[in-house]
Amino acid sequence: MPVNLEAPGPLAPVAGVRLGSAEAAIKKPGRQDLLVIELAAGTRAAGVFTQNAFCAAPVQVCRERLGASSAIRALLINAGNANAATGAQGLANARETSAAVAAAIGCEPSQVLPFSTGVIGQQLPVARMIDAIPKAVAGLQADAWNAAARAIMTTDTIPKGATRTVSTSQGPVTVTGIAKGVGMIYPNMATLLAFIGTDARLTADATKDLLNHAVAASFNSATVDGDTSTNDSCVLFATAQIGSRDVDAADADYPLIADAVTAVCIELAQAIVRDGEGATRFITIDVEGATTVDEARQVAYSIAHSPLVKTAMFAGDANWGRLAMAIGKAGVPGLDPARVDLWLDAVRLLEGGEPHPDYREELGSAVVAKPEFTIRVGLGRGTAKTRVWTCDFSYDYVKINAEYRT
Repeated sequence: MPVNLEAPGPLAPVAGVRLGSAEAAIKKPGRQDLLVIELAAGTRAAGVFTQNAFCAAPVQVCRERLGASSAIRALLINAGNANAATGAQGLANARETSAAVAAAIGCEPSQVLPFSTGVIGQQLPVARMIDAIPKAVAGLQADAWNAAARAIMTTDTIPKGATRTVSTSQGPVTVTGIAKGVGMIYPNMATLLAFIGTDARLTADATKDLLNHAVAASFNSATVDGDTSTNDSCVLFATAQIGSRDVDAADADYPLIADAVTAVCIELAQAIVRDGEGATRFITIDVEGATTVDEARQVAYSIAHSPLVKTAMFAGDANWGRLAMAIGKAGVPGLDPARVDLWLDAVRLLEGGEPHPDYREELGSAVVAKPEFTIRVGLGRGTAKTRVWTCDFSYDYVKINAEYRT
């Protein structure tokens, strides 16, 4: 069960966005597994994608199309098949299916972005997808965000969505987003897909800059298992339906819109970790006192990716020696253990690299028995800090991934 996470309530429609899903039996019959998102003419879109060298065919197509133009009219998302490690045929399949969407809504194929998630190394069932696309288009609705969140799920146990509305000088602006992903989750944007829409009239440059900022504060601070997917994709689309003045980074409305987009992305990123495969603990890792943010993140991820730390957390075992090990192996040049402080929530474990005199085992055990808590590290080297979210490793993580293709 996800950690302190429930299915989202009604997700607010975004002017200029319609969504429709259909069953294409991509991996298993009997579920909606294909989604079309139609965007109004004039939409400006930006994307951030995986840094995995074995990136999927749809990632390659999206990069090419967004590199040529931000004027996107539709997204096509399928669950159950990643269309990764599929070679030239995989690229052809991504282009063919997105061309079918273009034909169905009346735009150019280059204005359609394809996305896939699921099993790696298998070709898309193109015929079934092309048959399902008109059904998805026929069902396009403005208020179908919740159904869309379900359609993109793979091993997720719960749909993930978030929404915000802010008042701007040009009227109320809505930001709504959906995401999927519970395993193979690690930054380098970074299996994770996220789609965030707003009806704000952002310029193309502002849309791109805002997305980069929001991803750095959200998806690139979330990790489940340290594996970067071949398919990670996050897209922000601004439909320009509110107001008549373009909003760039210098506009007074920009911070309001940026805060709303970032808040939606953080909520989605945390939801992904809370629903991490087999997760029973949601863990915030705060590292402070570093010389640089990169150094702080180096320590945070050393803790977050340690199987020994993650399994101890699953057991509710306050084995702080594993935390000290993970800090020490992070590879920070010149790290002085005698300046390191360590806490579990407000319980101090180490002070100046030595066990705190007031620490007792039952205090630490009470913290790690909770469904969510914070590991805080002070490095005593500078003023830089970072925050990362992760989860534990349970028996179910192994079971889910051992049986992933069955």
